Amino acid sequence: MKTTTNLAILTFALCCASTAHAIPVTFDWATVGNSGNPGQLSGAGVGGFGALGPDAIVGGVAYDYRISKHEVTAGQYTQFLNAVAASDPGGLYSTSMLAVPGFAGDIKYGSGIVQSGADGSYTYSVDANWENRPINYVSYFDVMRFTNWLENGQPTGAQDASTTEDGVYAISDGLSEVRNPSATYFIPSEDEWYKAAYHKNDGATGNYFDYPTSSDNGPGNVLIDPDPGNGANFHSGSGYTHESEVYWRSEVGDFENSVSPYGTFDQGGNVWEWNEEVFEGESRGLRGGAFVGSLFTDILHAAFRNLRIDPADEEAP
Repeated sequence: MKTTTNLAILTFALCCASTAHAIPVTFDWATVGNSGNPGQLSGAGVGGFGALGPDAIVGGVAYDYRISKHEVTAGQYTQFLNAVAASDPGGLYSTSMLAVPGFAGDIKYGSGIVQSGADGSYTYSVDANWENRPINYVSYFDVMRFTNWLENGQPTGAQDASTTEDGVYAISDGLSEVRNPSATYFIPSEDEWYKAAYHKNDGATGNYFDYPTSSDNGPGNVLIDPDPGNGANFHSGSGYTHESEVYWRSEVGDFENSVSPYGTFDQGGNVWEWNEEVFEGESRGLRGGAFVGSLFTDILHAAFRNLRIDPADEEAP
């Protein structure tokens, strides 16, 4: 059975600090079966907002695989940094993961990750209030290196072929890398990501929901406990999900009754997520939308296929 990690990107960042963990990074996995299902058309031709992403038939996958139920968290990424970024030639840490000015009285976005020490002996810690929220400000290069590190057994050491530079992806220009076909971990292809998010899990059919919350109706964005279902963290035009605009991103799994038919959380909203798709030889694909933006539920819709960015970018436009 193939395994894929569901890795994330967001547009903004924040700050603070606590203690990093020494235990291995682990994931909860959702199995995506019904191999051989047909895909469906996604893009402007079926109402997708904009036309930057050309129409394509997506979602058909010929094999069973697993995908992480949750987006990669700031806590998990901090463990990665402590393993391989005592010196950081690959730029795995960005000061944007600490804090940048935001809106409304200098509110901060971010992951709450602090870098301490000097080059060669850097250590990293994450604030407890942010460690279970998805990491942001990660480029496609960062995501490939994180995936290589998982594949290589989560080693500790310098950034080289045995830790971050090879394993699943031989790091090159960000566009020509393809997964090692024998890899255990990998970034989802667009088909794999789309199927896990929208397919109805009703056999090898071509049946899909419009939203990754197991619904054809646009989700709400109010975080209620208990979650009534069909909810996601996105900007509605009148407000954000949270009772306070401090954390911005919800903790992974907060919308506990708003899962996809395969059991994944937050494939709509919270943070944008990378996939392997290459557009016009110059950019990699994103899917799923984020907590911030002006397109509301449009960006969570299955037809939305117009966002792709340079693999070196650490924020979605």
